[in-house]
Amino acid sequence: MRLTQRARSACLRALLAMAMAMAIACGAAAAATSADPPTKPVAPAVPPVTLARIVAAAMQSEWAYQRLEDLTDKIGPRPAGSAGYAAAATQVADAMRAIGAQVSLQPAKVTHWVRGEERAELVDYPGRPSGVTQRLQVTALGRSGTTGAGGLEARVIVVRDFNDLQAHAAEVRGRIVLFDSRFDQRLADNGRADAAYGQAGQYRVHGPAAAAALGAAAALVRSIGGAEYRLSHTGVTQWNEGQASIPAGALAAEDADLIKRLAAQGPVTMRLLLTPQALPDTENYNVIADWPGSVHPDEYVVVSGHLDSWDLGTGATDDGSGVMAAAGVVQVLAQLQLHARRSIRFIAWADEENGGRGGRAYFESLGEAISKQCAALESDLGAGRALGVQAAVTSDALGGLQPVMDALSPIGATVLEASLGEVGTDIGPLQEAGVPSFSPLADTRHYFDYHHTAADTLDKVDPVNLQSQVATMAALAFYLADRADCLPRLPVDRDTVAHGK
Repeated sequence: MRLTQRARSACLRALLAMAMAMAIACGAAAAATSADPPTKPVAPAVPPVTLARIVAAAMQSEWAYQRLEDLTDKIGPRPAGSAGYAAAATQVADAMRAIGAQVSLQPAKVTHWVRGEERAELVDYPGRPSGVTQRLQVTALGRSGTTGAGGLEARVIVVRDFNDLQAHAAEVRGRIVLFDSRFDQRLADNGRADAAYGQAGQYRVHGPAAAAALGAAAALVRSIGGAEYRLSHTGVTQWNEGQASIPAGALAAEDADLIKRLAAQGPVTMRLLLTPQALPDTENYNVIADWPGSVHPDEYVVVSGHLDSWDLGTGATDDGSGVMAAAGVVQVLAQLQLHARRSIRFIAWADEENGGRGGRAYFESLGEAISKQCAALESDLGAGRALGVQAAVTSDALGGLQPVMDALSPIGATVLEASLGEVGTDIGPLQEAGVPSFSPLADTRHYFDYHHTAADTLDKVDPVNLQSQVATMAALAFYLADRADCLPRLPVDRDTVAHGK
């Protein structure tokens, strides 16, 4: 018998409830039968039974999914600077006030880029019958320049990578450059979707600028994704300082393959129309909601996700699920009436996708109060099941997280992975300044199938997977906030820009 998603979720919840009941009972029994107190005073630990209660409550709560449904169905796309983002900030702030959190809105000046018309077609190629053209699936990249209302027509040159681009430098001027770099699904299937995305993503981020420097009329990239459903995947591109932007877009993988096959037979000419607009910067807000600490309310553990999204879909997995998982941390603690020693601070970040100015605005607001940031968590790896925790901490602090991993064992989130790199874009400035930083380690094998596409919608989110992310973040955040002391700071590189500058 094939179960529906609703039925499967119900079965999983029942099994998890049984596992969590056993974990709580065992934790309580262990506490009741512990050995005599040690002769030397030790720092009070976070009771395992408390962490077990948090995980159990998170796995039963539908609050985060309901808020995600409100966000995606009633508002939809939320690009930085848009009316959708403003409405989302209000919606999330109201939801956090309703559960008793102390809410504030922090201004952040953000980029405001608006997508225009998008069309591409092949108008000449080897063997083309008279009068025949072929439409392509294309979307503009964030910060793309414009072709103008009349579009442009030019021959396409296909390159594999930056070295191949340089090898054909003499042929680039006046042409449309297509970077044909594939997403390595094998890496994704082996749990390294981030590496696959990074390999292909460098051509989206930096390829158009490299082509523009050689005089290209426009630049296109093969869409970055693991499943080929003839979807075009958008995302930001970056220009060199002082460089004029050129039209830049992403082609569906199938269309990139088509052009490559035709180009192997002879010249291929494309007509391209991209008319985005870069509007003046505008003011958005980070939504901040504090759940006060009982002993050190001026010290904080940040739990976060970014509220903005691209405009093609409704941003359910990027990053509606992440921001609502983080919000769910506060809801679970409110439900249980638990206050850690330190405050837990939820932040819904503005402008992660097209500039990261929300995270920077928060960092720059801290000044010397950076010392009061005990830890930072960000969820921005899609809506997959939580597999564990990714931690950017000192090597001697890693073992101290074992009580959290023990609490997460009943839901299978048992992997503790040390990270030497950035674990979250928005908390990146905090991490660089030495704040221990974390991310729930999610199953990303299919995240990039829909990432930055029109298919990023609510139906891609399994409620139980979302609950597992809430549980992981809640247990970790409470543990970090309720410890007797904060984790040791990370070493700060000498070249890191001073806080507040």
